[in-house]
Amino acid sequence: MTTAYDFNFTSIDGRPLPLKKFSGHPVLIVNVASKCGLTPQYEALVQLYHDLKEQGLVVLGVPSNQFMGQEPGTNEEIQTFCSTTYGVDFPLTAKTDVKGETAHPFYRWMRQELGEPAEPVWNFHKLLIGKDGKALQAFAPTVAPEALEIKAAIDGALAT
Repeated sequence: MTTAYDFNFTSIDGRPLPLKKFSGHPVLIVNVASKCGLTPQYEALVQLYHDLKEQGLVVLGVPSNQFMGQEPGTNEEIQTFCSTTYGVDFPLTAKTDVKGETAHPFYRWMRQELGEPAEPVWNFHKLLIGKDGKALQAFAPTVAPEALEIKAAIDGALAT
């Protein structure tokens, strides 16, 4: 049976980033963009990561330029923006396609597992995988990282 741990990304600094690196941890995977109206969600994502990383939560940012060209920079520019503007210290992937025919295989798998809600419709779409690498839930971009429904899903993933 396929799990999220069967997929690999490239980190924003060009190194391999196998999802199996996070085995045993719930992971909130968020496609991000630097020039979006939702970009301030980075602040809440950093807070969420800091609040729950000791309990095992991983937040993984996946920069994507597929929505109105709102992530136009290079990987280096994105990393600099994220760290200097929002203090992002959770892992980031290299720029990646997250929807359509060119979507990263992980995103295609999530769509198979969770159906249409897993297909990103905009920046800051959130996907939660469990400690065992199974697809758990998808959250629309407008659902803030601090929303009760996200916190409840993460708490449940941490508890199992």
